[in-house]
Amino acid sequence: MRLPFGPWFPRRLHSPVRTLPTELKRALTQIAKTNRTDKERLYAMPTVTIQDQSLTAEIRRKTALANRNNVTRTMAYLHFYRRHPEVEWAFLAHLVSRNGGWNMTDLRGDWLPRLISPKAVDAFFSFLERCNWLIFHDAYAQLLLYEVMKETRSDLTRLLPALGVSRFMIPIWQDFLQRQDRILLTRALIVNEQQYIEQRVVREPFYQENVLSTFEFIAQSVLSLSQVLFPYKEHPTDKLLSIVGVAVHDFPSVRQRIEVGKALYQLLLDDAERQQKIKEWAFRIPHTGSRADYWPHLFSPVKQLPAEKEYQERIHGADLIPGRPKLYSPALSSAWKDADHPPADGADWYRDEKWIAELESGASLPVLTTEEYARSLNMVELGLKVITSLT
Repeated sequence: MRLPFGPWFPRRLHSPVRTLPTELKRALTQIAKTNRTDKERLYAMPTVTIQDQSLTAEIRRKTALANRNNVTRTMAYLHFYRRHPEVEWAFLAHLVSRNGGWNMTDLRGDWLPRLISPKAVDAFFSFLERCNWLIFHDAYAQLLLYEVMKETRSDLTRLLPALGVSRFMIPIWQDFLQRQDRILLTRALIVNEQQYIEQRVVREPFYQENVLSTFEFIAQSVLSLSQVLFPYKEHPTDKLLSIVGVAVHDFPSVRQRIEVGKALYQLLLDDAERQQKIKEWAFRIPHTGSRADYWPHLFSPVKQLPAEKEYQERIHGADLIPGRPKLYSPALSSAWKDADHPPADGADWYRDEKWIAELESGASLPVLTTEEYARSLNMVELGLKVITSLT
C-alpha cells in the first residue's frame, strides 16, 4: 500500500463537556479539604474485620501475580474488560498498555539504539516499566474490588484506602455502583492514574535527570516515536491494518497526559463501528510487545540482518521497499527480563478540588491517521540516514 504525501490537515477530536451531579461534586470537595488538613495521613487505613483483611490481601496477591511484566498486565486488562464490559477504562488501558510494550521493545529495535546510549536505553525502559507497573498496581486492585462488589451486590469502597487507592476514587466508584456512568468512571480513572505516577515517577529526580530532561527524550517526541496507536481492519478484505491514534507531546505535564487520555477515550467513543473493529483486532491478536502484532509486513520479531553502519531506508509510505529487510521489533520476552520494583509508597495526591474540573471538561487533540503514522516512520528513516552518514 502506497500512501500519498501531500499536505496533511489533521482532524481534531473534541470530547463533550459534562456536568457532575451536585452530591458527587460536594463529596469530592469535602475529601480534598479533609486531605489538606491531614497532610501526614497516608493512604493505608486499618480494615475493620478479618474478612476485609482477607479480601484486600487476596486482591493484592492477584494484582501482583498479573503485574509481572507488560504482557501479563496488558492481557489482564483485556480479560477483565471481557468479563465486565461496562468498565470501559479497562479496554482503554489494554490498548494504551499495548503501546507501552511497543515503546519498551523499540528500545531494543533497529532505530532507538542508533539514537541513544545503552545507559539511556536502560533508563528509558526503567521509566516506562515503572509507570506501567504503578498504574496497574493501583488500578487493577480497584477493578478486582469492583468485581467483588458486583458479585456480592455490596458497597466495599471503604476498602479502597487500605488498597493504597486515593480517596478521590471512593465517591467515584460509589456513584458508578448507582448510576453506571461509564464516561465519568473512565475520566476519573484517567485523572487518578496520571496523578498517581506524577509523584512516584515523573517528579522523581532520577527520571527528571536521566529521562525527561534529556535530549533523547525530546528527540523521541520530535521524531514522532511517542504515539498511541489503535490498529483495526477497516474492511474485511484489507491486508494492512488501519491506524488511528494520538501523538503524545509534553509528557512531563500531568494536564497534558490527562488530556491525551481523555482524547484517546473519545477516539473510541467517536465511531461505534470503528470501536468494534478495534475490539475485534485486540481480541484476535495476543499482545507480544512486538510491532509485528499490527504491521507484520514492516516489522519482524526476528532480526533479519546485522545493523548497517550507515542506515539505509527500508520503507516507502506504508510499504516495505522490495529487497530490504523488515524492521526489527522484538517480542517483550526476548527484549527485557521481568523487573523488580520497590513498593508503591506515597501520600494521597488528592488535596485540591481544582482537579474536579478535569472530570467535566473535554479534550481537543489532533487525530493521528494511517497516512500520518506512515509519514512519521518515513521521517524517522530520513533522520537516521542523515545521522548515521555523519558518524
